[in-house]
Amino acid sequence: MHRSSLADAPLLKVSRPVSACSRCRLAKVKCDNKLPACTACERAGREKECTAANDQFARGKERSYVAALELRIEKLERRLSYARSTKASVALHGPDEPPAADPSRKDSLAFIRAAIHRKAARTQENADINALVSDFGYLAVNTTTRDFEPSESNMTFARLVLAASINDPVPEAKTTNLPPESTARAIVQFYETNILTLYPAFPGASLHALVSDLYQELPRPIRSSEYWMFWMVLAIGSAAQSRSLEDEHYRNAVEFVARALPHADRALKPGYVTQVQSLLLLTQYAMLDPAHFDSWHPIGFTCRAVVDQGLHQDPPHAQQLDQNTLDARRRTFYCVYALDRAISMVHARAFSFYDDAVSVALPSPGRAVNALSSGGPIAKKASDASVPLFRLRQLQSGWYQALYQDNPSEALPDATSFIWRKYFEMWEWSESLSANIPAAIREMLDLELRYSYVYCIASSVRGAQVTAYGRFLIFEHVIAYIDRIYDIVNLSTNAAFYTYHDALRVFFMGSQFSAVLQDARDLLISGSPISPPLSAPGTVKPPPPPVRLDRGAGDNLDRSLRCLERVKLTLKLYGNRWGSALSLMESFEMLSGEVWKDLTTRRAMRRAAPTARWQPLPIV
Repeated sequence: MHRSSLADAPLLKVSRPVSACSRCRLAKVKCDNKLPACTACERAGREKECTAANDQFARGKERSYVAALELRIEKLERRLSYARSTKASVALHGPDEPPAADPSRKDSLAFIRAAIHRKAARTQENADINALVSDFGYLAVNTTTRDFEPSESNMTFARLVLAASINDPVPEAKTTNLPPESTARAIVQFYETNILTLYPAFPGASLHALVSDLYQELPRPIRSSEYWMFWMVLAIGSAAQSRSLEDEHYRNAVEFVARALPHADRALKPGYVTQVQSLLLLTQYAMLDPAHFDSWHPIGFTCRAVVDQGLHQDPPHAQQLDQNTLDARRRTFYCVYALDRAISMVHARAFSFYDDAVSVALPSPGRAVNALSSGGPIAKKASDASVPLFRLRQLQSGWYQALYQDNPSEALPDATSFIWRKYFEMWEWSESLSANIPAAIREMLDLELRYSYVYCIASSVRGAQVTAYGRFLIFEHVIAYIDRIYDIVNLSTNAAFYTYHDALRVFFMGSQFSAVLQDARDLLISGSPISPPLSAPGTVKPPPPPVRLDRGAGDNLDRSLRCLERVKLTLKLYGNRWGSALSLMESFEMLSGEVWKDLTTRRAMRRAAPTARWQPLPIV
């Protein structure tokens, strides 16, 4: 007989018409099913414990061995027919694609197959997690040791940094040649003049010497950290000059980054100052290219490297260091400190470390900045702009921690006086700026100051409620900020160090402007004088009203409409460089839509209002 016929019509050999009683079944003895008790139970004196299996069911629904066997056969026949009907569809599924399971048939082959695939997927996921955790353990041991060898593990510190920081993959490099020397020197010059003067993490002389060594006929052996510095400086300098995602500057920047990435494993090798410098360069580029990198993660890794290497503390007096070495160490730290504070504030996040953990004096200011022109080296006398920037970041850090990071459940004692005191400290800082700071850098610092004024006065968790005078200060500072940044964006060339974070600042300033107009629209639009609030004896007085810089811009209604419009136009222009700025513009349009509609209605009503004219009386 064939196997299929046996499966379709199995031979049933029934040996017992009924099942044994419960006691005989447990004792595994023969049961004659005698009523009211079987013979085995009578002999053992257990007549009361003798219960047949059918006694468990209602009368008329008793089950027998034959009925149970027939029911089981019916179930098996249904399973067999279902398996045959789904055999073809099951065969079509690949090994990595589990078939769709029938939820009503948990004992089906499709369900079993899906369960096997789910279990295999969980096993693979657990294996991947265990491998990743083991790699993290390896990194925890090696992030501060200098005998780190990338070849010992597939996971390196650089790969971890890049995996966390990269948004979109960087395209492969198109060439292996160096750019023309004139092009490289022009970009290096731009970087030194506009960026290195603010963040002097390494001396400019070493950068120029590296360029000279690379373009020699027989160059000396170049380390990976030096290649990384060269290519990242070119990438940052090119991206900083870009004005559109389609221009040559941006395409060159992406190409230069692709040339730098193969050197990441050695350049980001833990335990050396070059690691901090390399991470700092990655952070600067991420601020200029948010499409490919997220600046929040590189600055976090940079701060961790600074703390691991002890750069957040000045060396003890027993460790003798010459002044130049000590200043270089301090500059490296404060470059990281300044970027961490700026990035954290613009994203409204916590700092990587508190000021209480820092014990580093400000570096000595440099007397002059050497620059290279196209004709050769020419020394340009200019004040060091990095130390004033570091000092401003210290002031920002003080009030930001108190207003935004400390325990929100504890009110800040005398918050109004605290805000006016911090405002006055920042005003004193601006008054102490040297007149020899380059004009473009000075302008950028002035924008930072107005941004800080608004950020400090604005409503916060631990701060006091914004008064009418505080709204007036925000109103004036935002207009001055937006007018200036709008002009800068419309310049034909880029200067200083403006990044995607400036687009976020424009959105923040515009949002604060819309908020104060929402809260005190009639008061601000009327132009009525707003007196400073009275201060308690012994406390800091409110600051005087800021000087208005747009005298010919009309009344406050016209100024408000122009400011709102320029916020949108500035974000639109930034959208040519960073696509995310267009999303900020759309968000701002939604946020300020009600205010804009009301102000435009007021202006239309004012224009339509008839002017009173003298008319002669009619002659009777």
